[in-house]
Amino acid sequence: MHETQVTVRFSETDALGHINNTSYFIYLEEARIRFIETLGFKMNIENWNFILASTKCDFISQGYFDQNLSIKTYVSKIGTKSFQLEHDITSTQTNELIAKGNAIMVFFNFEKQRSEPIPELLRSGLKNYLVYS
Repeated sequence: MHETQVTVRFSETDALGHINNTSYFIYLEEARIRFIETLGFKMNIENWNFILASTKCDFISQGYFDQNLSIKTYVSKIGTKSFQLEHDITSTQTNELIAKGNAIMVFFNFEKQRSEPIPELLRSGLKNYLVYS
């Protein structure tokens, strides 16, 4: 699994001091970007090749300001033109599961405005993180 660390900022919490539900999607985005970069793909506007087709987050436990979180990312499915990532967000202090998320990413050619088959280099990298349920 690929691991990304984040620390919850005050601005990411709500009036009750919990992590705001929208903040989890920012953490998942950060984890996706870092994960894809480890596979050798640059995440920059000049050469962007991915579209987020779907994302979901289940809130398991409460998270708070200044909490250190670990986001573990792995691949659950690889298709012809898309792949699915899974994310487990845990507290590094307690190892408690805070949230679970997933995302479906499509390999996309913006110049041609269409999806394309996942390149072999990416497919090979994704397979290294593939976990079967």
